[in-house]
Amino acid sequence: MSETIGFIVIIVLYTVIGLMAAAGTSRVSKRIFAPRSEQIFYGLFLIMIAAFYLAFTAYFGMESAWTLESAAVLLFLLLGLLGTRVSWLLIIGYPLHGIWDILHELEAHADLSLFQSGRLTAIPLAYGIFCLAYDF
Repeated sequence: MSETIGFIVIIVLYTVIGLMAAAGTSRVSKRIFAPRSEQIFYGLFLIMIAAFYLAFTAYFGMESAWTLESAAVLLFLLLGLLGTRVSWLLIIGYPLHGIWDILHELEAHADLSLFQSGRLTAIPLAYGIFCLAYDF
């Protein structure tokens, strides 16, 4: 019971932090960048946050996850790069990244997976919740 309560508190905290981080990023990027430069920033940022999954795969030693995680990062790389020119690709890319994050959380904490077990890398506790809040 106490583990469940603790996990709920962590989820709420990471959600609030993700929303605050998104608001802060939006506010600062609007002050620093012209609209076109802001689009480029968000395209490149999508690539960076997706690349974290390769770092997690290496850090957690998830050899069986390299193929799927690399494919996902490649997809987000393409969406990010093309999104620097075509804004609606960023509108698609960020929510897709949030969904990708939640798929990792569901496998880690609810034993639900769309993929064969071990194909998704492990992630830090509630990282997917933070990213979902930020991405949406």
